Amino acid sequence: MVIDDEPDINSVIKKGLNRNGFEVETFNDPLQALSNIKAGFYDQLLIDIKMPRMNGFELYREIKKIDSKVKVCFITALEFYYDEFRRVFPKLNINCFARKPISVDEMANIIKEELEN
Repeated sequence: MVIDDEPDINSVIKKGLNRNGFEVETFNDPLQALSNIKAGFYDQLLIDIKMPRMNGFELYREIKKIDSKVKVCFITALEFYYDEFRRVFPKLNINCFARKPISVDEMANIIKEELEN
């Protein structure tokens, strides 16, 4: 599942990941994405951090209440540092961050690595 409030980004990621053998659902609205989460259904979520109505970290917390085992990778165009994330959110167990712009091939490789871990 890809959750990003920019429809063009969702479209590009979906097409590219489909070409790399992934089945992908996309959502532009984090609340709509949350209503579609089912425990054990998704292997990997790609979540934009900065979105209206609910940011990616808030969405992550709510999703983990439904499916504690789903893997999550945050995607962002923001200047974002992992150490700062750890300081602000010390209890969140996230190790995957992808910085936009990112090629679809890079994204596919990140997903493959995450799924192997």
